[in-house]
Amino acid sequence: MIGWAIRAFFLFIILSLLWAALYMVVVPPITFTMVGDTLDGRKISRDWMPLSQIDDDVERAAIAAEDSKFCMHNGFDQDAIAAAMRRNAQGRGVIRGGSTISQQTAKNAFLWQGGGYFRKGLEAWFTLLIETMWSKERIMEVYLNIAETGIGTYGANAGAQRYFRKDASNLTRNEAARIAAVLPLPKERDAVTPRGFTRRYGNSIAARIRVVARDGLDSCLRGQGVAGQADEPLETLPVKKKAGTKTVPAPRPERAEDYLQAPDIGAPVPAETPPPPKEAPAPEEATPPPSEEPKAEPVEGNQR
Repeated sequence: MIGWAIRAFFLFIILSLLWAALYMVVVPPITFTMVGDTLDGRKISRDWMPLSQIDDDVERAAIAAEDSKFCMHNGFDQDAIAAAMRRNAQGRGVIRGGSTISQQTAKNAFLWQGGGYFRKGLEAWFTLLIETMWSKERIMEVYLNIAETGIGTYGANAGAQRYFRKDASNLTRNEAARIAAVLPLPKERDAVTPRGFTRRYGNSIAARIRVVARDGLDSCLRGQGVAGQADEPLETLPVKKKAGTKTVPAPRPERAEDYLQAPDIGAPVPAETPPPPKEAPAPEEATPPPSEEPKAEPVEGNQR
């Protein structure tokens, strides 16, 4: 019995290594979640798109919504996990997990939905494999192509076609944020006319896309190395300044509450447009100085 268990364990290790190596170069043909939808009688909609063709704001929206430290961790965000455990223990509102994009990719590509310590253990193993064997670009590419974005809809490209009638290479910032907002509950949320929490969450993501671009939180997807690759935490790095300039405050650390308690800021943030050029004022015509009239000389009368 023990010998059989040992052989089964090593067989699993070998097969999982080969499976992960295969998906480094091959498009995952199907997932367990897709199989479940098929068995339930749903039609599967998916349209794979290489990462190089997906709009940058789609990737930034995923980082802003799901994993702000994607380029800095090795698959697990201990701070996010601890924050999620504290919030879930308080029993307030929506239960939020601490899974990174890498963990979600491992679950979506190799495993099934649902909780349980056994499945979480397998998820941790496959997360370790893809973080070791795959690049960050490949992890994001697989994630954005197999994540469920609607009922029977998989991938950002299929979601963009379903909700906005165009592909994921030409989405606005607001559209990318709305797709990211439905990722946690794709069967219950709507990206076209979001309401309530989904609307506030989408607006928050749209605003935070700018932060991701500004702070280089997507640098590992742009060929710029790993963001925050320093001995000190990103938020405590000193800011170099020139003489006579004001000190720039360090960015605030990420918190799960920022996503869950985002205020309703109204309509989605419109796309930024450059201000119209200012017209140069017309030169003023020089007015000549007033001419002085010659003073009349007094007429001397006849002297007697």
